[in-house]
Amino acid sequence: MKNLDPIDVIRKYYPEDNALRRLLLHHSRQVAERALLVAEKHPELGLDKSLLRAGAMLHDVGIFLTDAPGIHCHGTEPYLLHGYLGAQLMRAEELGAIAHICERHTGTGLTMERIRERGLSLPEGIYAPATLEEQVVCYADKFYSKSHPERERTIEQTAQSLQKFGEEDVQRFLAWAERFE
Repeated sequence: MKNLDPIDVIRKYYPEDNALRRLLLHHSRQVAERALLVAEKHPELGLDKSLLRAGAMLHDVGIFLTDAPGIHCHGTEPYLLHGYLGAQLMRAEELGAIAHICERHTGTGLTMERIRERGLSLPEGIYAPATLEEQVVCYADKFYSKSHPERERTIEQTAQSLQKFGEEDVQRFLAWAERFE
């Protein structure tokens, strides 16, 4: 990870300097800054800072493939698939650890049981953060929205925003907040 420049990877998939690339970079930098702050506050966790930075910068790399015009995405796939699609791109780059971060950052993670319950269009797989680095990037991502890039949510606002996904997501996020703040 030490030699990986995530900006080069972003430029490969977002070659034009346009609103989408600028939004992705802004959001990704917000997430990276917060994730690295967790690592700084908690050296006892032994977090891989290079992986955190790269994972935070690339966690949303697949958004250009989705149909989300409100955030300048004019692809064809449902937005829910952006993590899965980003993971495919990162596997093609031989970046397996980054691929896991991509596919495991939606909400506070999705279990196959929840995917089936809700009829979500995700293939079989693991979509819940497993490693500490995956958890920290997922956690940091929840404070920022690409729809409102100028805002940073508080812990309380973030927990409230997760209510729509169920109490389990809220409790997982609050447990992370307890551990990472």
